[in-house]
Amino acid sequence: MTITLAEGVKLKSILSKQIRELESEAHRVAFVTVEKGTVPPPVSRSLEDVEKEIEQARMDQRKLDLLIYIANSTHTVDFEGQELPLVEAIELAIQLRAKANFYKELSLANKEEIQYGYSESTTVYRVALFDPEAYRQKAQQAEKSAHQLSNRINTKNYTITLDFNGSEYF
Repeated sequence: MTITLAEGVKLKSILSKQIRELESEAHRVAFVTVEKGTVPPPVSRSLEDVEKEIEQARMDQRKLDLLIYIANSTHTVDFEGQELPLVEAIELAIQLRAKANFYKELSLANKEEIQYGYSESTTVYRVALFDPEAYRQKAQQAEKSAHQLSNRINTKNYTITLDFNGSEYF
């Protein structure tokens, strides 16, 4: 059975959550509180049963991780005239978003503002050595590029199949 890379990415998150929940369940079924000398009540599932499920989920998670890494390394997406491996495209999208945020911060600066508390007799100004409006536009462009790249990655993720049986989780 196969799933798409997009489903694989979602399943990775589902598996992580399932492992955390199973670990919590393991803590619950591992202990009971009883009066001294009384027999502990039967539990619906043993610690060993839960451990087996955890190990299966971890094994599936490792296999899925490997398949995702291989797919992200071998498939490409076109962006600005370049064929980028998905792993590089994903990192570039992250960097473009970071760049957009950095530019947004600069765009909020005043071109010139009075600085209080530096001198009693002289007025001191903080002067931007750049054009905040230009950085607002650069932020918009970086954000637009990040969205375009992310959309291409997402579209590509639905065309790539992974040899993984996700029927137990979907």
